[in-house]
Amino acid sequence: MNWLTNFVRPKLRALVARKEAPENLWLKCPNCEQMLFHRDLEANQQVCNQCNHHLRIKPAARLSQLFDDGKYETHALPRTVLDPLKFRDRKRYTDRLKEAQAENGANAEALVVASGKLGGYQAVVSVCDFAFMGGSMGIAVGEGLLMAAGLAIDNQAPLIVFSASGGARMQEAILSLMQMPRTTIAVQRVKEAGLPYIVVLTDPTTGGVTASFAMLGDIHIAEPGALIGFSGQRVIQDTIRETLPPGFQRAEYQFDHGMVDMIVHRHKMRDTLIRLVNLLLKRPAEEDLPAAA
Repeated sequence: MNWLTNFVRPKLRALVARKEAPENLWLKCPNCEQMLFHRDLEANQQVCNQCNHHLRIKPAARLSQLFDDGKYETHALPRTVLDPLKFRDRKRYTDRLKEAQAENGANAEALVVASGKLGGYQAVVSVCDFAFMGGSMGIAVGEGLLMAAGLAIDNQAPLIVFSASGGARMQEAILSLMQMPRTTIAVQRVKEAGLPYIVVLTDPTTGGVTASFAMLGDIHIAEPGALIGFSGQRVIQDTIRETLPPGFQRAEYQFDHGMVDMIVHRHKMRDTLIRLVNLLLKRPAEEDLPAAA
């Protein structure tokens, strides 16, 4: 043992050792299979720069792109019973919730509610998070949408919802299905207050979410290529025993058949929403109001 062994050899090994790159630096586009550098993808709002495929995007990134100067306030969802049915399949429901919260945040759920300025207008925005148990709708999501509707009414602000969900959360059974009429009532309250309710359908929007608040908007916008439907294609095809047409249940198909009012690229979403809010509210933005004398 000498200084060559203890000092020089480790230094030489450190110089010539191959440094392993993190696994999340590159992502393959699911549409064109082009390898995309993560920084380029983030700069392009999670849209493939080769084929324009819209990848799924986290609520925090979507909200920062939407609100003026990226400034907004998030609102904690009302506390609910975590596992009212003591449900268990291969895992306990409580364990699944812990795993999802470990990946998405300590107090995360499948819905994020935020408020802030949108083109000078006060707005309330609810974003479904597909990364949290497939964006499934349980009691917490129902309570969250009711809270969002209340915030919109209290602030005389439009309610904008970005949907992304596999449907009702099976671990809450009938209690999750009860959120369909509850969210419908929440939307009705917003409309009775004379406020705009705009839905942006993102990939995927299916099941009980499609059958409730996602299809009750004054205007329905869809991102390009988004899957929008109730039942899965295989279930429909096996039921009617016919081959489904190409592009079935995709945003473009739904637009051609009157289920969607417009398809908007993610880069143009903010400007489109500002224009729609301006038209539907029929009042100037707060920043345009004359200063008090």
